[in-house]
Amino acid sequence: MFQQYFILIKSFLYSFRFQFCNFAASFYQKLFGNRIQRYKIMTQQDNSSLILGTKPIGKLLAQYAIPAIIAMTASSLYNMADSIFIGHGVGSLGISALALTFPIMNLAAAFGSLIGVGAATLVSVKLGQKDYNTANKILGNVLILNILIGICFSILSLPFLDDILYFFGASKDTLPYARDYMEIILYGNVITHMYLGLNAVLRSSGYPKMAMNTTLLSVVINCALNPIFIFTLDWGIKGAAWATVISQGISLIWQIVHFSSPKQLLHFRKGIYKLKKDIVKGIISIGMSPFLMNICSFLVIILINRGLKYHGGDMAIGAYGLVNRISALFVMVIMGFTQGMQPIVGYNFGARKFDRVTEVTKLTIWWGIGVATFGFLICQLFPEIIVRVFTSEQELIEPSVYGLHIIFALFPIVGFQIVATNFFQSLGMAKKAIFLSLTRQLIFLIPCLLILPPIFGTLGVWISIPIADFAATILTAILFFNQVKKFKQMSLNSLYIPENT
Repeated sequence: MFQQYFILIKSFLYSFRFQFCNFAASFYQKLFGNRIQRYKIMTQQDNSSLILGTKPIGKLLAQYAIPAIIAMTASSLYNMADSIFIGHGVGSLGISALALTFPIMNLAAAFGSLIGVGAATLVSVKLGQKDYNTANKILGNVLILNILIGICFSILSLPFLDDILYFFGASKDTLPYARDYMEIILYGNVITHMYLGLNAVLRSSGYPKMAMNTTLLSVVINCALNPIFIFTLDWGIKGAAWATVISQGISLIWQIVHFSSPKQLLHFRKGIYKLKKDIVKGIISIGMSPFLMNICSFLVIILINRGLKYHGGDMAIGAYGLVNRISALFVMVIMGFTQGMQPIVGYNFGARKFDRVTEVTKLTIWWGIGVATFGFLICQLFPEIIVRVFTSEQELIEPSVYGLHIIFALFPIVGFQIVATNFFQSLGMAKKAIFLSLTRQLIFLIPCLLILPPIFGTLGVWISIPIADFAATILTAILFFNQVKKFKQMSLNSLYIPENT
C-alpha cells in the first residue's frame, strides 16, 4: 500500500514539475522575449555599423560605393531616358523645353538635398556614436520636413508657372511643352521629396544595397512606362512626367514598408515625428552646403539658358540640355563614390579614427579623377555618336557636339573637386563645405556668365564652365590638403581638438 502511494506521489511531482517548467518558460518568453529579440536585432545592426570602423578601407569603400554608384548612375540614366524618349518621341523642341525645366528641378533638388544629405550625414555620425534614439528621431524629422517642403514648393510654384518658365528662357514655341511637363512633376513633388530623403537615410543607416535597389526599381519602371505613355498612348511630354512620378511613388512605398518594420534599428514609431530644434538645426547646417550648391546651380542654369536663348535660340538651349545630361552621367558616378565614402567618413570621424578618414578620402579621390578622365576621353573622341543617342535632328546635333568639346575640356579635375568638397560635408564641417560649394558657382561661374557672353556670344556661355572648374579646384585643393595635415597631427597625438566649423 505504501509503495502504491509513493508511486502516485512521485507521478504527481513529475507532472507538477513538467507543468511548472512550461509555465515558467511561457512566463519568461512573454516577459523577456521581445526584449531579447530587440537586443538581437540591435546587436546585429550594431555589428553591421561596426565594420565601418574595422574593415579594410578598400573593401569597405567597394561595399558601400558600388551600390551607390549603381544607384546614382541609374538616377542619371533615369533622367537620360526622359531625354531620349522625348527627343525621339516629341522632337528637338521637347528637348529644349526639358532644358527649360532644369532651374525648377534644381530648386526642388536644393530643398531635397537640404534635408536628405544633412540627415544622412547626421545619422551616420549618431550611429558611430551609438546614439540610436537620436538617429530614430532624425528619421521621423526627415519624413515630416520632406512632406512640408514638398507640399509648399508645389503650392507656391504652380500658380506662376508660365511666368517662371518665360523668365527661364522659354519662347512661345517651347512654353507649352515645358508647362505640360512641369505641372505633373509639381503635382507629384511631395512624392519625389520623400523618396529622395528616405533613400538617403536608408543608405547611411547600413542598407546601401537596398538604397541601390530602390533607385533601380524606379529606373526600370520609368523606362518601362515612358514608351507606353509617350508612343502607345500618345501622351507626348506629359507621358514622360507621369512615368517619373509613378515610378518614384512605387519606390517610395517600398521604402515605407522597410522603415515601418519594428525589426529595423531605425523605424517609424511613436515619438519621432515631432520636429526637434536641435535635430532640424543639425540637418539644415550640414545640408546647407548642397542646398546652396543647388541654389547656385539654379541661378547658373537661368543665366545659361537666357544667354543661349539671346545668342543662339531654342536649339542652343536644347544643346545645353543634352550636354548637361551627358556630363551628369559621369558626375553621378563620382557622386556615387562620395556617397559610398560618406558613411565611412562620418562613422570614423565620430569614432575619432582620423587615419581611416584620410585613407578612404584619398582612395575616393583617385577613383573620382579616373571616372572624370574617362568621361573626358569619350566625349572628346566620340561626341557625335553620343549626341545621336538623343536626337537625329542635325540642327540640334551640331551645337551639342560643339558644347561637348568645350564643357569636357578640363573635366578630369572635376573628379577631385567633387570628392574634396563632399569630404568636408561628410565631416559635418558646414562652413567649409558651404564655402567650397559657393566658390565654383557663385564666385567664379556666375561672374563669367555675366562678363563673357556679351563679348564672345554663345562661346562665352560655354567656356565659362571649364574656367570656373579650374579656379574652384585650386581653392578646394588648398583647403583639403590643409585639413589632411590636421588629421595626421590628430592621429599622432591621439587627441581631437574640436574645430569651430
